[in-house]
Amino acid sequence: MHASDRNTPALLLERLKFSYRAPDRAAFELSLESLVLGGGEEMLLVGRSGCGKSTLLQLIAGLLEPASGAIRIGGTDIAALRGAARDRFRGRHIGMVFQTFNLLQGFSARENVLAALLMNDVPKGEWQPRAETLLRSLGIEQLDARAEELSVGQQQRVAIARALACRPTLVLADEPTASLDPENAVNAIRVLRDACREQGAALLVVSHDPALESHFARIERLSAMTAQTPAAGAAR
Repeated sequence: MHASDRNTPALLLERLKFSYRAPDRAAFELSLESLVLGGGEEMLLVGRSGCGKSTLLQLIAGLLEPASGAIRIGGTDIAALRGAARDRFRGRHIGMVFQTFNLLQGFSARENVLAALLMNDVPKGEWQPRAETLLRSLGIEQLDARAEELSVGQQQRVAIARALACRPTLVLADEPTASLDPENAVNAIRVLRDACREQGAALLVVSHDPALESHFARIERLSAMTAQTPAAGAAR
């Protein structure tokens, strides 16, 4: 599904169950009956620290395995894919913005965005112009500056450009403002939302920061959607 196709939900979760058990930790269980995010739709998912928000994002991205249920991205059940097929699907259809940005240190802003296209079917001749156009549209002109030479706000914008490089169906943002001061946090959310709208990507942000709620028309609370048995350190 192309990111701009709004007929098929960007994200559909059905009867999702996940459990985490380890000898040295209490059990953590997450159960979610349904969640639908339309093509190009924005949603803020809020919940206290430790309630399983990041666990849910990792399930949606196919980084964790559900015990049961379906996780459909643009109509494709990512939980049914295995190995390299799942990695390729993630690279082509899901953009991710992390709390700590996870930029490649020692690599330039341009190279960080180019890295996101390695798992994509975009013709190689389009990589450079796409990366440069995205970065400049987000206010990054120092394309050859290494990640560690950029300000925190600039690093956030590079992370957003990287997440959108594959023109994804869905962008997942995990506490995207946690490393930013209030002014930069407001700017980052605005830039993230505007960039997703420009690309036609659906956006799912998870956070425990109540200050973000004024920026989203749709707000869901994880505690109202799920049954959870949290364990310290098992999820966040």
